Amino acid sequence: MARLELFLVLFSLHSLFHLPSLTATGAHPAYDYQPSCSASVASSDPLPTPLRREEFDGGRIIDITHFYRSDMPSWESTEGVGQFLWLAQSMANGSQANGSEMKLGAHSGTHVDAPGHVFQHYFEAGFDVDTLDLAVLNGPALLVDVPRHSNITAEVMRGLNIPRGVRRVLFRTLNTDKKLMWKKEFDTSYVGFMRDGAQWLVDNTDIKLVGIDYLSVAAFDDLIPSHLVFLEGREIILVEGLKLENVKPGIYSLHCLPLRLRGAEGCPIRCILIN
Repeated sequence: MARLELFLVLFSLHSLFHLPSLTATGAHPAYDYQPSCSASVASSDPLPTPLRREEFDGGRIIDITHFYRSDMPSWESTEGVGQFLWLAQSMANGSQANGSEMKLGAHSGTHVDAPGHVFQHYFEAGFDVDTLDLAVLNGPALLVDVPRHSNITAEVMRGLNIPRGVRRVLFRTLNTDKKLMWKKEFDTSYVGFMRDGAQWLVDNTDIKLVGIDYLSVAAFDDLIPSHLVFLEGREIILVEGLKLENVKPGIYSLHCLPLRLRGAEGCPIRCILIN
């Protein structure tokens, strides 16, 4: 009887110290959290390390989207995006499935702007991201290096010699060299379009998609005026926060797909280049 009682006590202690935690984990493994083993795992064989890539199919497909993280820059913030992903339901805590919840600004990371971003009457009329033309967001695109000494002015645009007929251009700037999208604190010195550069593009090119490598296509000192020039005609789509390091200048097939967020003036977007 004494042995049976001792066994039951030891079994109870073992069960107590091997119960799953009752506190839900704070984030997905991709965001500074290391998952623990779960009793629901069918096999004890170790799992391979997940493979995260920037290029696929032998380099034919290049992902130019920044992955979301808590310390990526956020507009006019020194604290970055902060926590944006929570594991609301956890199998480790007894749920039947893992289920995350997300709260993120519509203009965070790699994202797209709709006309309602800077025009109230467009916003009220419903010109949101669900109205953007997928034919513009997908097709041949030119990646160009912008001179590193200034913002994108009319003079800079003239010097790039972008020929008529080119409809999509990704502008790589000093922002990529300075790795601004990898820095937590928002940097007002980023390179973007000045109003005269935006107007020159509208008046002298056939460009309908403008992509850039920081949180805004417009320079901080000409923020709203440049956006107004680009978005007033509702024909140009702005893609911001692109990841353009280690990509050669040239012509690619660009594919960008925003979420269908009706009522939203901007939203995250996944963009890839195909050689």
